Amino acid sequence: MDFESKYEVSRVATFIRSNKFKRVALQFPDELLKDSTRVVGALRNALFGLCCKGDDNEVKDIGLYVMADTTYGSCCVDEVGASHINADCVIHYGHTCLSPTTKLPAFFVFGKAPINASNCAKHLCDYASSTTKPVMVLFGLEYEHALKDIIIEASASASARCKLHFADVMSQAMIPSPSPTKGSEMNGDAATTTYRIGGLFWSLNEGHTMDDYSLCFIGPDNSAFANIVLTFNACEIVRYNATENEMLTDTSQQRRILKRRYYLVEKAKDAEIVGILVGTLGVAGYLSMIHQIKEMITRAGKKAYTLVMGRPNPSKLANFPECNVFIYISCAQTALLDSKDFLAPVITPFEAILAFNRGSEWTGKYIMEFQELAAVGMDMMPMPRKEARFSFLKGAYIEDPDFQQDMNGGDEDGVVSLVNSESALQERGKDDKMMVKGSARSGLEFFASRSFQGLDMNSNSNGPEPFIIGRTGKASGYDNETSKSTT
Repeated sequence: MDFESKYEVSRVATFIRSNKFKRVALQFPDELLKDSTRVVGALRNALFGLCCKGDDNEVKDIGLYVMADTTYGSCCVDEVGASHINADCVIHYGHTCLSPTTKLPAFFVFGKAPINASNCAKHLCDYASSTTKPVMVLFGLEYEHALKDIIIEASASASARCKLHFADVMSQAMIPSPSPTKGSEMNGDAATTTYRIGGLFWSLNEGHTMDDYSLCFIGPDNSAFANIVLTFNACEIVRYNATENEMLTDTSQQRRILKRRYYLVEKAKDAEIVGILVGTLGVAGYLSMIHQIKEMITRAGKKAYTLVMGRPNPSKLANFPECNVFIYISCAQTALLDSKDFLAPVITPFEAILAFNRGSEWTGKYIMEFQELAAVGMDMMPMPRKEARFSFLKGAYIEDPDFQQDMNGGDEDGVVSLVNSESALQERGKDDKMMVKGSARSGLEFFASRSFQGLDMNSNSNGPEPFIIGRTGKASGYDNETSKSTT
């Protein structure tokens, strides 16, 4: 495939020139970084080709800056890195989730992965003929270039023509919007419901839902496919592997993810200290989501700490052993972390709502986009129930701290009991340590209850310790040594 066609050099140059951008950030994932210098050279030549006679100086003033090693996931626009050079826009190359940006305009180059259009259309028609439901075809954005050829090949089959429905791709150019679109919304004029996921969108007529359709995904088994499996877990889902040219109907491995996520929700219910991991600083609505999550945790009577650390890994999170669970706020395609190697589970904001809202039940619906969650889910949170809760992991009833405090909240005279309150007077022992009963409910209580208190030895003397002069000289022979090597 032609290099300039693969990276859409002419379209990118037109986007830059038409919007009169002067400082352009080019964001590459690690696997495409080797082509960055060639892309810059081809893009510079294309910009000179678009300029009018005598405008060469204007093109020379356009700065092209290559960004690598993104702060967070490479599928999102790295607005933090782009702000370091005061960029006017970002050109994003490679796999993307098409999450809405906060401040900077962006243009997305999906790439063009190889695919056999005729073979893909044949497998789609065979599957459509074998199922009784209509088939909604979703695909990885890297196969968007071959979509027209697939549709033409599939339309030749009369039996599959009326049963195959293809999703559309959102615009490659993105302008920040104050109110990002939700994952699904109703269009009153057309009486249709529009669905959006992973940069794709499609509409269903009134009276139809996704439960009435089967799903076929064209692409590899990656985060985009996992997002579709969880979001539409009630649908029959198959996947066409473009690399091996085969249709895979067994998605039981992906279905097991739901069981694993439900286990993490039950484990999070017993947590007392919660860490909020900020996994993006560029996706629109992330700050509002953080505030709402913190408010929900506080209402549940738990302690929350906000952590910003870039891409999380077991070593980073091990520095916060006091946290019983972490809530990862990021785009939908990076939110699912395999936390088997972590000391504490890592859950999504939707799972946090199920865990920390007393009385909330999982109906099977799974929301990955936190923009949609903030719009419809957080406003419907029930108030905490003042009753004991049964823990499936501990096999017993557990009284949450807020319930315990209410049970000991006062007598007839309105005197508040401070026995179980976090603000009660703390007993101090001989070692001048805080005495903590039960599990720690804050970072202060956690570190106070540790057996290891650091290298500072306790002493009854309040006076300053005398200083001691250390060794002087070289390591091969200090001045105070009696015998030195002679040469």
